[in-house]
Amino acid sequence: MEKYIHKVQYYETDQMGITHHSNYIRWMEEARVAFLDATGWGYQRIEKEGIISPVLSVDGKYKRTTTFGDEVAIVVRAKSFNGLRLVLEYEMTDEKTGELCFIGTSEHCFLNRDFKVLRLKKDYPEIYEIFASMV
Repeated sequence: MEKYIHKVQYYETDQMGITHHSNYIRWMEEARVAFLDATGWGYQRIEKEGIISPVLSVDGKYKRTTTFGDEVAIVVRAKSFNGLRLVLEYEMTDEKTGELCFIGTSEHCFLNRDFKVLRLKKDYPEIYEIFASMV
């Protein structure tokens, strides 16, 4: 996936004029949706197939502040995938300067609508091959 660009909105900043820390998690989700869309298996398609993909964990490190009007470039990569869990890593940089702002990861699993674990290799081999090829 190419980078995803998020422009910092005024409402995302705090009284000090910097982006509130909680927004980086939202940006991770925005970029993740774009990342999955680029694979051909976006959330709409996944959910239409009856697959649920909850977030199991989120981790992040703040490296530099951002402020209103900054454009943040977000690159998403598949860090690991074992057929049951997918770990994505995120790198956020200032689009103009290239300075690193944030790095993070999110971990996901795949369930059916009855909240039973799916084994993608067996149940959805096409999705399995896409994710496996990205690691």
